[in-house]
Amino acid sequence: MKSRTLFAIAAIAGLFCAVALPAQVTDSTQQLSRDIFKQLVEINTTDSIGSTTVAADAMAKRLLDAGFPASDVQVLGPNDRKGNMVARIHGSGARKPLLFICHLDVVEARRADWSMDPFQFIEKDGYFYGRGTGDIKDGDTFLVTTFIRLKQEHYQPDRDLILALTADEEGGASNGVAWLIKNHRDLIEAEYVVNPDAGDFELDNGKHLLVGIQASEKLYQDFDLKVTNPGGHSSLPTSENAIYQLAESLTRLEKYQFPFELNEVTREYFSREAEIVGGQTGADMKGILQNPPDPAALARLSAIPYYNARIRTTCVATRLDGGHANNALPGMAHANVNCRILPGHSPDEIEATLVKVLGDSHIAVTHAPGLASSGIPNPPSPLRPDLMAALQKVSNQMWPGIPIVPVMDAGASDGAISRAAGLPTYGLPGLFMDVDDDRSHGRDERVRVASFYDGVDFYYRLVKALSSPQ
Repeated sequence: MKSRTLFAIAAIAGLFCAVALPAQVTDSTQQLSRDIFKQLVEINTTDSIGSTTVAADAMAKRLLDAGFPASDVQVLGPNDRKGNMVARIHGSGARKPLLFICHLDVVEARRADWSMDPFQFIEKDGYFYGRGTGDIKDGDTFLVTTFIRLKQEHYQPDRDLILALTADEEGGASNGVAWLIKNHRDLIEAEYVVNPDAGDFELDNGKHLLVGIQASEKLYQDFDLKVTNPGGHSSLPTSENAIYQLAESLTRLEKYQFPFELNEVTREYFSREAEIVGGQTGADMKGILQNPPDPAALARLSAIPYYNARIRTTCVATRLDGGHANNALPGMAHANVNCRILPGHSPDEIEATLVKVLGDSHIAVTHAPGLASSGIPNPPSPLRPDLMAALQKVSNQMWPGIPIVPVMDAGASDGAISRAAGLPTYGLPGLFMDVDDDRSHGRDERVRVASFYDGVDFYYRLVKALSSPQ
């Protein structure tokens, strides 16, 4: 999309009044959303021992108890541990259906790594703690709470509203969005998709910086690096040592940077972010937009992980294993290198670069086939005027004056799968996250309590803005 189109969208959206409205999260809604959030966090949905089916069944029961007919709520999946919940509110049919997706699974969390039980929901010092609070059981809660409220209000949208809570976005062999598209496309067919598990609502020391709508994202790809040799007795070291060989090559990879690159979305992002951030960082953002980019500005931004991830493909070693006994020379060593690939580049291309950077023909580099390597395009989703206008309306009501910025996520989400299937997809987290305190996938994961309740309010308003009769 051309920049002038973005500005045209902004002009349309600017017609809405920027007057904050009273919060619509009543005490009863707060209690409902907190109860749902707690219930979800305390259900273990990891790939190793958890079950998304348990969580899907729990959310289905809440919808049924709220008045949804059984025919409009289904839990289905490839096996008894990988269930997905699909629910529907029927509209007038004046417009095509709207699909909301959000995954139920979470990354692994070991009790020994946390200062608390990761699967116990704790409220402390203005934060909600627990695995999945930020990725992405908060989003599941926003959507389930909204669907319950709309049903209880007997809301009549002008289009069907579909909710899909799914399995295996974080890992595992049963990705729910892919499974539903392949096996039950009719249940989730929609004009476009909104996904809370993407985008950036940025918060800095309590200050709202921007509302970032994700219209593009990097692709996720793991590469296996493996080196083998004869091994031998540890009392007779030789020049061949699989661990040393692999470690030396990984050090070369650590020092390598993929080329700087901007695309339509990231160029627009840095153009707008520069004015928001200001100071030296803002000036550096303007510097990388020059042709050619300012080398010093590029070096400074590259040193900031958050911005570096948005200007190049990144590859990093995430797992390492080698040897078979304490008293034997290692005959094998292998590592996992996780890459986040800029749109427009293929895993085959990145694999070739890795081979060159590692610089050791004895290291076998392979990547598992998957969405990213299937050759299916993952194009940016066009910024729809109707969606942007609705987003601007709600943002003006809740956070007057906060800019809306299109973003490319450095991570990967189920949006890559839905986009590849021909469903334009937009990431809107609804929850403002501190730019220097995003603990998703990490120790003591948490979100601000106030931001969580804002997210409850945001999604209720947004769904209505996107589906109220014209």
